[in-house]
Amino acid sequence: MAASAGAAAAAYGWWEKDQFRLREETVRVLPHGSAPLRVLHLSDIHFVPGQAKKAQWLAGLAELAPDLVVNTGDNLSHIDAVDPLLDALGPLMRYPGVYVPGSNDYYAPVFKNPATYLLGPSNRRPLPDRVELDWPRLSAGFGEAGWVDLTNRSQSLAFNGVRFDFSGVDDPHLKRERYAGWPQGASGHDRKRHLKVAVIHAPYQRVLDHFTRSGADLMLAGHTHGGQICLPGYGALVSNCDLPTWRAKGLTKWEYEGRWVPLNVSGGIGTSRFAPVRIACRPEAVLLTLTPRN
Repeated sequence: MAASAGAAAAAYGWWEKDQFRLREETVRVLPHGSAPLRVLHLSDIHFVPGQAKKAQWLAGLAELAPDLVVNTGDNLSHIDAVDPLLDALGPLMRYPGVYVPGSNDYYAPVFKNPATYLLGPSNRRPLPDRVELDWPRLSAGFGEAGWVDLTNRSQSLAFNGVRFDFSGVDDPHLKRERYAGWPQGASGHDRKRHLKVAVIHAPYQRVLDHFTRSGADLMLAGHTHGGQICLPGYGALVSNCDLPTWRAKGLTKWEYEGRWVPLNVSGGIGTSRFAPVRIACRPEAVLLTLTPRN
C-alpha cells in the first residue's frame, strides 16, 4: 500500500512539474500620477536540454509584452543548457531586463538524498566534485540582449518618467552578496520619481533586512521553489533558506525596523534535474503590475 501511494505521488509530481502557470499580482509602489508598468519576474528555470514544453512556454511569455523582465537566477541545471536556454528566452530578451545569478548558474546540481532538505538549507559551499557551468557565456548572452547584470552592483533605468534604481547581489545562498548601495542621482522633489528595487536570488533574512533598512520600495527573489513539495491546506515544508515557510511563495510585506516593503518570492519555473517533481506547487512566472501608491 505504501509503495503504491509513493509511486502515485511520484507520478503526480512528475506531471505537475510541467503544469506551468502565470501568477498575477498588483503592487502599489509607483509615484503618484505614474502610468502602470508590467514586470515579468522569472526565477529558477533550471533548464535541461530536451525540455521542449518548458522552452515553448518560456518563449510564449513574450506575448505578455512586459515593460521589464527581472530574472532572479538559477537558470541552469545541466552543463549543455546554455544555448537552448538562450534560444527559449530569445523572444523575451527583446524587452528590457535585469538579472542576478543563483548557485545553479555557477555549478551543476549533484545527486543527493531529497530528505536532507528537511534538515535545513542545502550545502552553501561548492563541493569538490561539482561541475562548473558556463555562467560567463550565459551572462554574455543576456548582456548582448541588453539585460543588465546586477551582481553586487546597482544601476538605474527609466520607464515612463519613473527612474528605477536597482540594487542586486550575488547569491546569498553561497554567501557571495556584497552591497553596492543605490545609484546616485537626484534629490529633493525629483527623488519622488524614483523607485528602489532590490533583486536577490535567495531571500535570506539578513539580505531582506539590509535592503529594507536601506530604503527599498520593492524586493524580488526566488530560490525557494515555493517549497517544491507542499502539503495541500498547509503549504511549504521547507524554504531552503531561513525564510519562514509561509513566505516561500507569493507577495507579502517584509517588516524591519518599522518599515514594510513588498516582497515577491517566485515559486520558480523548474526543479533540479535530480528531483524532477512538484506537488501542490505548480511552476510559475509572475506578472507584477506596478501601480501608483494610494
